Parts: sequence; C-alpha cells; structure tokens
Amino acid sequence: MGTRTVLESADISRALTRISHEIIEANKGVDGLVLVGIPTRGSLLAQRIAAIISRISGTDIPACSLDVTMYRDDLASKPTLTPQPTDMPVAGIDDATVVLVDDVLYSGRTVRAALDALRDHGRPRAVRLAALIDRGHRELPIRADYIGKNLPSAKHERISVRLTEHDGVDEVTISSEDEAHTLGATA
Repeated sequence: MGTRTVLESADISRALTRISHEIIEANKGVDGLVLVGIPTRGSLLAQRIAAIISRISGTDIPACSLDVTMYRDDLASKPTLTPQPTDMPVAGIDDATVVLVDDVLYSGRTVRAALDALRDHGRPRAVRLAALIDRGHRELPIRADYIGKNLPSAKHERISVRLTEHDGVDEVTISSEDEAHTLGATA
C-alpha cells in the first residue's frame, strides 16, 4: 500500500480553526471553557486550539494536559507505557465545560480512561470530545463532538499524526501496520 499523506500542515491548521469555531459556538462563548489534552499530541493540539480560540475571542483559554496511563484497561498488555505529566488548572474543573482533545479517536478506550482520570480532578458541568482524526472501529459507545477529519481505515492500517512541536513536521499519514512500525505511528 505504501504510506500516503492525508493531511498536510495547512489542512491541519484549517481543521483546528474549524474545531475552534465549533467549540465557541456550541459553548455559546468561552466562559467556563477548559481544554484538556491527552498526551502527547492531544496536549499539543489542545494548546493550538486554545491559542486559536484566544485569538478569536480575545480571552485566554486554559489548555491543560491529563495523563491517562494508569487509568487504561490495557496497561498490563502495554508495559512500555510511561506516565506523562498532568497539568490541570489550579482553579480546578468543577462546573467547567471541559473539551478533551486527542489526536486520533479509534477504539474509544483512551477516551474512557481520560473520563476516569478527569473524575479525580473535579466535576465538570459538561465534557466534550475533540479529535483531529476519527478513524472508526469503536469498541465503546464514544463519539467525538468535534472532528477534524473522518478517516475510515482498515484495522491493519496505522494513522500517524506528526506535529511540529514533537516531530518537526505537521502531517497525518496512513500506512500499513508493517510500515507504521518504522515510522513511529500513533494509532
């Protein structure tokens, strides 16, 4: 099959701008809004979306990071997972509208773990989900409220999200599983 690029830098930027506008519209403004990214790339995307929303609204929006490693139901089968730093707002998330941000929505298990981890930090008024890529194949009844791109894919394919802050380039690629191992794929 080879590796093909499905989103380039400009496409990612447009998708994040659209998601940002949708978040503002659905929230009827920015009051009480907190973006919480799932490390690593979800946290980077949350920071980008917060910056876009801040530019649009003129109000700084908190962008935090929430490690879900210890809440995963597959931790025993993935012993190489390393906990990442959690950086939640000092004021907490009680009565806030939290938008969880992840790079790729796949089985739904990472989001389920994020919901469990979020509970330890307070009781938000509402929790929404934003994903740059929704590739389908859900194992749990979870769906994104805001999606950059629906990218139907076979289970044997890998979706790789690369972001400049972490990988030196902005792109989303799809490849066969064998090729993905050499590329450091994310989902």
